[in-house]
Amino acid sequence: MSELEIREEIISTCLKMEELGINQGTSGNVSHRFKDGILITPSGVSYDLLKPEDIVFVPFSSKEDYKGEYPPSSELDFHFDILKAKPEVECVLHNHSTYATSMAICRLDIPSHHYMVGVAGGKKIPCAKYATFGTQELSENIIKALDGYSACLLANHGVVTTAKTLKKALWIAVEVENLAKQYIMAKQIGEPVIIGDKEMDKILEKFKSYGLKK
Repeated sequence: MSELEIREEIISTCLKMEELGINQGTSGNVSHRFKDGILITPSGVSYDLLKPEDIVFVPFSSKEDYKGEYPPSSELDFHFDILKAKPEVECVLHNHSTYATSMAICRLDIPSHHYMVGVAGGKKIPCAKYATFGTQELSENIIKALDGYSACLLANHGVVTTAKTLKKALWIAVEVENLAKQYIMAKQIGEPVIIGDKEMDKILEKFKSYGLKK
């Protein structure tokens, strides 16, 4: 993809998050690896006002040497650190979807109540430890939580998903929200039955050939 195409896809992904109801206003952010750095949404600009030239480039050599009319997202640290630390990841998506954030507020992992939990690469969707938004501490907590996973919750905050493409990162984010909603609704009826480790091992093997590959 060209730089312009990536910038345009970042904006379309932001708009799609709002359309799908998994984010509101300027609370989420999106990034994509590009050359020797990242392209990321700017801080505090409404998605519907974004233009391709508003997307900020931040080189891996220095977070302070960004290029753009606006400063990068207040959550630059964890986007930057994930993409720098995980060469297999091309895109990072962050949102505050209602049900997943509700579980994050309770500082709960999403357990294996449904086989689709495997979409994040493991037997649960972990919740990263709490830290103030926009801090290096939060970034470090997220990196730890993502070890072996492509998605995690952020305590009292929201959700992060990672993938090779923005299309897949968005798909995972929607699945995480659906899973959180299912779990919360099931809790209203009774105690959800959790799929055991042996069965989840079989499911994770099947997930190697399931769903979006890109």
